Amino acid sequence: MAVPRSRILDLMKVQCRIFSTIFNPANERLGNKVLRQRLRGPALAAYYPRRVATFKDLKALYPEAEMYDTEEEDRLEHIQIAKSRGKGAPKKKRTAAESTLKGKKR
Repeated sequence: MAVPRSRILDLMKVQCRIFSTIFNPANERLGNKVLRQRLRGPALAAYYPRRVATFKDLKALYPEAEMYDTEEEDRLEHIQIAKSRGKGAPKKKRTAAESTLKGKKR
């Protein structure tokens, strides 16, 4: 003796109401599993340290003060030395035609 489908669906509705779950007789992918999970935003925000002021921020706040950034000067000097040896970054292409002409292999 088979139980009618409508009776099974009614039973599923009552079961979902009792256990506070979603009634989904068509077994569609609704994403309830993801939506029930706790939010990760606050935990991730607490994990990473707060951003501290950088030298660039201080220079922007006080443009009249003369400040000397040794790390930035060292970086620029290193780039200049590499360019003088021919090891610097290539120049950017200004137009699309320049990039297609140079990029093609024959």
